[in-house]
Amino acid sequence: MDLAAFVGDTVVKLIVAAGLGGAIGLERELKHKPAGLRTNMFICFGACLYTILSFRYSEGTWDRTRIAAQIITGIGFIGAGSILHSRGSVSGLTTAATIFVVASIGMAVGGGEYLTGMFATLVIIVALHVLGMLEKRFNLKSVMMMYEVTGPDQDILISNVNRVLEAQHVLPTSITSARSNDGHRVQFMVDARRKDHEQIVESLRSNTQLGRVVTIGGSEFE
Repeated sequence: MDLAAFVGDTVVKLIVAAGLGGAIGLERELKHKPAGLRTNMFICFGACLYTILSFRYSEGTWDRTRIAAQIITGIGFIGAGSILHSRGSVSGLTTAATIFVVASIGMAVGGGEYLTGMFATLVIIVALHVLGMLEKRFNLKSVMMMYEVTGPDQDILISNVNRVLEAQHVLPTSITSARSNDGHRVQFMVDARRKDHEQIVESLRSNTQLGRVVTIGGSEFE
């Protein structure tokens, strides 16, 4: 392959892939997500490069689908590593899904499907930005939060907690109790909208039969 053909084919594809991956990565970077600008750019660039190599080596007896299949497998491991489980909450699902799509965009560009890659990038950016705004505007996003309530009597604590949650039409995903310096401590987790959490906190703190009320966490389901 001469230099002109190399620049016109390989270099252009790699630059386009890096640009598209960077565009999605910039949106994630601005939202302070773990997989940001460089990560998405590298993933898209790498997927594009592997796809180019699969076409290059398939001119002989190679099966070009082998490398493409391994790209998907490798991206699956990266995506799984971005999903975090903590105290019953799950975060990073949107990040994992974005990584998977960014790799597919790189593969599309590597295969010469520029318009497909560009359109997919546009759809993803719109989905991440616009739909995220709609979720916040209409309070649609679910949030997992842990509560800790203290008081002198365990039964009174649990009954009051259940009464508050029933009033908000939510159920705790887990609830535990133990002795503490203040008497007893009850911890429970609730998966609800932010508005519901605000009302739960207000109801708990205004209850004179309860002592200290503390909220822990607040990991969003992405």
